[in-house]
Amino acid sequence: MSPTASPPTVADVVAELERRYPPAWAEEWDRVGLVVGDPSTPVRRVACVVDVVPETVDEALAAGADMIVAHHPLLLRGVSSVAATSFKGRIVHRLIKADVALHVAHTNADTANPGVSDALAARFGLTGLRPLHPAAPGSPAAGDGRGIGRIGELPTPMTLAELTRHAAAVLPVTAWGVRAAGDPDRTVRTLAVSGGSGDAFLAEATAAGVDAFLTADLRHHPAGEHLAAGGPALLDAAHWATERPWLDDLAAHLRAALGVETIVSDLDTDPWTVHAAAPTVAEKEPRP
Repeated sequence: MSPTASPPTVADVVAELERRYPPAWAEEWDRVGLVVGDPSTPVRRVACVVDVVPETVDEALAAGADMIVAHHPLLLRGVSSVAATSFKGRIVHRLIKADVALHVAHTNADTANPGVSDALAARFGLTGLRPLHPAAPGSPAAGDGRGIGRIGELPTPMTLAELTRHAAAVLPVTAWGVRAAGDPDRTVRTLAVSGGSGDAFLAEATAAGVDAFLTADLRHHPAGEHLAAGGPALLDAAHWATERPWLDDLAAHLRAALGVETIVSDLDTDPWTVHAAAPTVAEKEPRP
């Protein structure tokens, strides 16, 4: 955007976001689109965040952002009040008082191609990408490689132990880190990834015949039963870390399409803040 050009408006940014991530691609239960903001307000700077929390709002306001684009919805379930007496109500009030718009692209961005899982797959250099859970035939998102998650081939095969260390190195740093389930010496050539909660797609990972599946929020019983049935190895990373890579793609697209300035939040909004590795057997043994 040149110094003399008129900046795009909130409506312009929303139109571009909805062109790239149509609301019709979102799951029925999801709540995406413009949450707060006057469509006629000029936008010179956009803050890209995973979560709309007080800390990311502070960051956006301090940077002079006119608009926030978030992945996770602020208001996912129905509300009867946004009074400043509640956590989310206070955020809404802050945004309105600062004249900062808020837009959400959630499962519509998960399904898009390129979308959230493409950015995650790029961290591992995966090639030959295809959806893990393709959009249903006849649905608005059907076709063109759209769907949840991605399957691809690693540039170089790794053992599960090596891949786990590699994942911890290429993903954003969190206290949670990366944990894995399966034979540490298992060779991994094909990897499925899904940004955010992914244990609903364990069956698809097994059916796809991949060597390993990386996602977030894996639960004890589904993971154990999956492995007992001979499913691929599992890597469990922090939810925020699996979705943060998409913000870079989002920011680059908005700069190229609209000429706006963008800032990408690296604030770790994962709720888990402390990690302690279990001591080894030798460390547990009493000293003579």
